[in-house]
Amino acid sequence: MAKKAAPKAKSAESKTEALQITAPNLRVAEFLIEGTSPYVQNRFPNKALAEMRAKQEAGSTATKGAKRKPKNFKECYENAMHKAEDGGWHGLPAPGLRAAMISACKLCGFAMTRGKLALVIQADGYGSDGTPLVKITKGKPKYSELPVRNATGVVDIRARPMWSPGWQAKVRVEYDADQFTAEDVGNLLLRVGLQVGIGEGRNDSKKSTGLGWGFFKIAA
Repeated sequence: MAKKAAPKAKSAESKTEALQITAPNLRVAEFLIEGTSPYVQNRFPNKALAEMRAKQEAGSTATKGAKRKPKNFKECYENAMHKAEDGGWHGLPAPGLRAAMISACKLCGFAMTRGKLALVIQADGYGSDGTPLVKITKGKPKYSELPVRNATGVVDIRARPMWSPGWQAKVRVEYDADQFTAEDVGNLLLRVGLQVGIGEGRNDSKKSTGLGWGFFKIAA
């Protein structure tokens, strides 16, 4: 009896499929903001970070017989500023401004998760610690010294830089136009200036109800 030939395996044919990927509809809106209240900074200084690391490396011997060093208030004042590594100009920390706009989403009926993914503050430069900064184009800091209460409840004196009302900065907001309109972005920034605030003593502070600092208007 003749054997039947086995069916030949069909050769696999690879098909090339063209994919069309739509690029994000990203746009940039620029605003000139002008302070209507004092603006205060309190950057975590590199010196304090180095001292903290040294104590951790020393372990249990770090506090044995250690004397408390005298506080240099002028140095604390200088270290609390956000300065660009290239140029030395003063700037607003872009992450703080972005966080304020995301928080303002609660006031405008927008989901905060949309704000996180669709809003970016473009930086003019970076600090020595890598913090993105928006350049303060008008206004100079002055020495400010105020009592504060530490987490332990102890009252301490803090020296910080303060800008008087009238300070200015040009803020460039990159946004996803499929999620927000230019009017939405402007409304969010306006809410930050009127209700949320930026920097120390802002209304939206997690540790207090604020001091009425960090407010601004959209000048242009």
